[in-house]
Amino acid sequence: MAGEASAEAARKSAEAAGTLETTPDSGAAEPEFPVHGDESAAAFFDLDNTVMQGAAIFHFGRGLYKRKFFETRDLARFAWQQAWFRLAGFEDPEHMQDARDSALSIVKGHRVSELKSIGEEIYDEYMAERIWPGTRALAQAHLDAGQKVWLVTAAPVEIAQVIARRLGLTGALGTVAESIGGVYTGKLVGEPLHGPAKAEAVRALAVAEALDLSRCAAYSDSHNDIPMLSLVGHPYAINPDSKLRKHARELEWRLRDYRTGRKAARVGIPAAAGVGAVAGGTAAAIALHRRRR
Repeated sequence: MAGEASAEAARKSAEAAGTLETTPDSGAAEPEFPVHGDESAAAFFDLDNTVMQGAAIFHFGRGLYKRKFFETRDLARFAWQQAWFRLAGFEDPEHMQDARDSALSIVKGHRVSELKSIGEEIYDEYMAERIWPGTRALAQAHLDAGQKVWLVTAAPVEIAQVIARRLGLTGALGTVAESIGGVYTGKLVGEPLHGPAKAEAVRALAVAEALDLSRCAAYSDSHNDIPMLSLVGHPYAINPDSKLRKHARELEWRLRDYRTGRKAARVGIPAAAGVGAVAGGTAAAIALHRRRR
């Protein structure tokens, strides 16, 4: 249910922004990947440690601390969680849950419009320089081929919106925080978009847009996203944790590790991955469901 709701919200938002068009049926055989003009294909990118170094929610917390949203002791917890994430190279469920709970308590009582505006500033201050050029180039290769590209992340949807827009992507699926009258309540709408929920969101979006998942691509660093990666015909392990690396090698999925510049590919990846040049542009933002029923 959470995945379907996220997919429908993202699709409506993208339609409103004029970034989605009717998808015609295509029965042509697949040439080199990504296929230019193949509107039955799309790409889905995890965010944390796939598109960006570290976890978006931790960088967001750093920016909120600078703006005196919380105390020094809270910053220390954020710093420890971020250090663990970067050193361990994978998501620790307890740390991620603690980070989400902390963020929800911090934004409670603040206006959604305020946080969205601050999110733009925080992206420039802490996130822009942490985007992996190689992953960014992969996304751009899909855009250049005329395909839609979506972020699919457990990070707050407001953060995902900013990053998707700055990278010129089609849109974003993310975790939605509840608000009433434009003010955060400190609760979530449904569950975080994590693990199997990402796969459900991608599947629902594919149905809504008449996408052929066998022609689509998905990118992630985490074994938690194996359900999402397994949905598509072109799964990529980017900066993979040990479990995902093992799984990807067994199934001969494409691998790339931008942390060291070392190719770990058993199968080649598009040449655009080494380019790093990207385009800006108008992107869709996800429509937020914030009213209680």
